[in-house]
Amino acid sequence: MTAELSLGRGVASARRALLLLLALAGACRGKGSASDAATNAAGTSDTAAARQVFEGNIDAIHKRDRDRYLSYYLQTDALTRNGPGGIDRGFADWSARRDTTWPDTLVARDLRLVPVAPGVVYGTYHYRATQRGEASEGISERVFVRTDAGWRIAVSTAFGLPVGASPPPVALVGATLVNPGAAPVPDAIVVVRGGRIVCAAAKAECPIPHDIEVVDVHGGFIGPGLIDAHVHFSQSGWIGGRPDARLMPAGFAYDSLFEQLRVHPDRFGRAYLCAGVTGVLDAGGFPWTLVISGRSTSALDLPVISAAGPMIAADPSLDDRPWNLPTMEQVLAARDDSLVRAVIRANAQMGARAIKVLYVVKSDATRALAKRRLATAASEAHRVGLPLIVHATSLGAARDAVDAGAAVLMHDVTEDAVDDEFVSRVAQRKVIVVPTLAVLEGWRDVLDGKPAATSVPLDCVDSETRRHLADTVPAERRARMADARRRLNGALENNLRNLAKLYAAGVAIAAGSDAGNPGTPHGPSLLREMELMRQAGMRPADIYRSATAIGARAMGREKDLGTLEKGKLADLVVFDADPTADVANMGHVRMVMKAGALYGRKELLP
Repeated sequence: MTAELSLGRGVASARRALLLLLALAGACRGKGSASDAATNAAGTSDTAAARQVFEGNIDAIHKRDRDRYLSYYLQTDALTRNGPGGIDRGFADWSARRDTTWPDTLVARDLRLVPVAPGVVYGTYHYRATQRGEASEGISERVFVRTDAGWRIAVSTAFGLPVGASPPPVALVGATLVNPGAAPVPDAIVVVRGGRIVCAAAKAECPIPHDIEVVDVHGGFIGPGLIDAHVHFSQSGWIGGRPDARLMPAGFAYDSLFEQLRVHPDRFGRAYLCAGVTGVLDAGGFPWTLVISGRSTSALDLPVISAAGPMIAADPSLDDRPWNLPTMEQVLAARDDSLVRAVIRANAQMGARAIKVLYVVKSDATRALAKRRLATAASEAHRVGLPLIVHATSLGAARDAVDAGAAVLMHDVTEDAVDDEFVSRVAQRKVIVVPTLAVLEGWRDVLDGKPAATSVPLDCVDSETRRHLADTVPAERRARMADARRRLNGALENNLRNLAKLYAAGVAIAAGSDAGNPGTPHGPSLLREMELMRQAGMRPADIYRSATAIGARAMGREKDLGTLEKGKLADLVVFDADPTADVANMGHVRMVMKAGALYGRKELLP
C-alpha cells in the first residue's frame, strides 16, 4: 500500500519527548549497567512481539487484505496520516475506500528492530515497490507500541533512495560461483556494498560483515549478468520500428513510436533484467540513446548501456531518409570527410562509448569513396579515443574494416564464406566478432508471415510489445519480398558455417542479438542467440564467456563487468542450474542484481 506517514498525537507531547530522550539515552548508555540484563530481556521480548506485527503488516499488503492491514495500526483520530489523498486523521474511513492504492509488487527485505524503551520498538526495512508501472525503492520505518489491545504501529514512514544512491549492502551465500573461464567455486559468498562487489570467493575467503543482510541462495549458480553485445533502443522489436523496410501498417505514426521509446526505455530495460541481461551495447541510434546510456550504470531499472549514438553510413550515396525524423537523425550518409569527423566529435562529446560505421557499399562506383570514408572514421575515432565498430556483411567489406582498425565486427560475414587468410587476420588482431544470428531468424519469420519472435520466449516482454509482435505482414506485401526471404535463409546458414570456422580458430566471439529489429524483441532474444551459437558448434562454457567477459570487452566495460571480482559493478545473476553446462540453463534465472538492487525474477515479469 502506498506508504503513509502517521505521527502519534494520541500520545501526550510529554511522553513523546520522553521517548526521544529514552532513545538517545539508550544509544549513549555504556555497557555494564546493573539494569542491562533485565532491560535486554524485556527488549528481546518486545522485539519478538513487534516483529510479529511487522511481518503480519507486510504480509497483509502482499495479500491485499485491507481489514487485516488496518488492524495493526493504532486506531485513533488523533493520528495524522499523510497519504495519496493528502493530510487526514485516523483510519476509520479506509475500509470504505476502493483498493486502488495497493502496489503491484512489494519486496520487503532486511527487517531490523531495535527496542528504545519498555513497550516501544523502532523498526526499518528496505522496500522496493512498483505501482502503475512506476518503481520506487527506499527505507520504510515503523514505531511499534504496546497497548492494552496488543502491539500496534503508531508511526509509519517511507523515504525513497536519492537519485544515484545505492541500495543497502547484502551478502549472497551458498551458491556455486561461476566466473567465465575459471573453475567453479561451490558454497561461495558474494558481498555487495555501494553497488560494487566487495568480495566474491569461497566461504573461507569472504567474511560476511556483521551489519549487512544475508540472502540464502543455496542450490543456485551465481555469476556475472549476461551481456547482449548488439541492440538498438531506437528500434521496437516489431515491424513498426523499421520504416526503411516499408513493412509498417498503413497510417502508422513512426515519430510517435520513437517518442515513446525515448520517454520509456525502462519498458525494454526491465525485459533485459528479467532475462538476466545486465549489460548491452547499443550499436547505433538516435542521439537520446546517449542520454539513456549516461544514466544507465547506476539506474536500477536498466542494464548498463554502452551506446554508439548516430551511425555513419560510409557510402555517401545511401538514402538515409527512411531512418531519420525531421528533427533527429540516427543514420548519416558520409557525404564528405568533414561531416564524418564532425559526427564522431559530437558523439564523443555526448558520451558515446564507440563509433559505429555502416559499411554497406551500394555500387562499384562508390566503393573507393566508401573505403576512404571508413578510413576517415577510423582515424577520427582513434583520435577521440573510441573503438570503431563496423557493420560489414561481405567478406571484402569485413577485410576493409579489419584493415582500418575495427575493434568489433558486427554480423559476422553473411554473404560469403570466410577464408583462412581472413580468419587468421581477425584472430591476430584480436577483433571481436558479434555474429547476430537471431536477427536473421527473426526477419525470416516475419517474411514467412509468422508472428514476430516465433522462436523467442516472451514472458519477460511487456504486454504492448507482445501485442505488436503478434502482427503479421500481409501476404501480398510478403510476396514482393520473396527474394529477400531466400537471401535471409541463405545468410543464416552461411553465418552458422562461418561462425564455426571463426570459433575453431580461437577468434573472440561476443553474443549479440541485434534486438530491436522485427522479430527480435529486447531482452529474451539473447537466449535465442546463444542457442543458435550452440547450433554452430560452440560449447556452452564458451557461449557463457561470450555473453559475459567477451561481451564486456565489446562494450568497453571489462573493468566493470563480465566477471564477479572485487571492485566491479554488482550486476549479477543467480541461475537455478549451471550456465556453463547447458545453454538452456541461462534461461533459468532465479534472481538478478543490478547496481546492488536484488530482484526475484517474478518481480521483473510484466
